[in-house]
Amino acid sequence: MYNWAMVKRVIHISDAEAASNFASLLDRVRTGAEIVIEHEARPVAVLHAAEPVRRTISECIALAKKHEEEAGNAPVLDPEFAEDVKEILSDRKPWNPPAWE
Repeated sequence: MYNWAMVKRVIHISDAEAASNFASLLDRVRTGAEIVIEHEARPVAVLHAAEPVRRTISECIALAKKHEEEAGNAPVLDPEFAEDVKEILSDRKPWNPPAWE
């Protein structure tokens, strides 16, 4: 099943709109959107986060629950992926970094 909650939002705006409210564009980029700035319907620049959006497992679970409430169906994990996650979590040990880190 395709998870629409994880789709990157792409927003197309004119260069005039971008110039008039750049701060709001940055707010949208911070939430994961990609902004395509166009001049006369031709792309001239793309704004996106410098680093990919990283989420904790609890954030991913919350997003999945929200998607289920909004869309009426739950995201489905690939069975092999689910087994891999269970195995990783069951063998997890506390991280004790060396003193020099």
